[in-house]
Amino acid sequence: MAGTTTQTQSTKTRFRDKIMDTHDIPFIGNFYTKTEVDKMITAAVNEAVEEARKIDEASMAKHNREATIISMILGFTALALFLDGLLRILGIIPPFMHLDVNVIDQVKDQIETDILDDVIDKVRQVPIKKLLNR
Repeated sequence: MAGTTTQTQSTKTRFRDKIMDTHDIPFIGNFYTKTEVDKMITAAVNEAVEEARKIDEASMAKHNREATIISMILGFTALALFLDGLLRILGIIPPFMHLDVNVIDQVKDQIETDILDDVIDKVRQVPIKKLLNR
């Protein structure tokens, strides 16, 4: 009898091991082992990281596209305003709202009064012989 009891217990143990492999315990239900849970977590994390990477790449592409368009608009506007101011200073474009920023007449007057008088004085100081030898 002792031999049959040992035989029966080992058979039950083997049978129980087979049941444990399918993760089903009567009255408790199905369950996952630690390694299975770790594998599921790893797979879920990898999938979430990949999805986050795709979302990040898409949002960065959208941001770069919009930033480029905004920069182009601002650059074109700044260049247009600079050119407008330059042409108004040079007198090519008429004044805006009667604000005359034309400096050409002032520069011409300064040259006539200051520099031209100095040039004439310097020419008068040159001896006539030097001028005639040329």
